[in-house]
Amino acid sequence: MESGPAIFAGTAFALFGGALLLWTTVRVRQGEPVVLGVAPRAAALCAGLAGALSLALGVWCFGRL
Repeated sequence: MESGPAIFAGTAFALFGGALLLWTTVRVRQGEPVVLGVAPRAAALCAGLAGALSLALGVWCFGRL
């Protein structure tokens, strides 16, 4: 019974982290701003770190099964 929430949380974190990393990569490669009004490198770095952290948290949730 305890694996259900772990599967849901792991899926949510992994999908969000993967999508955020993909979106950030596409925006940076196209030369578009990641966040309006913020330095491009700082915005890309923060978004990349948030995406990687979320993806790692999803993998950790799956590892707890």
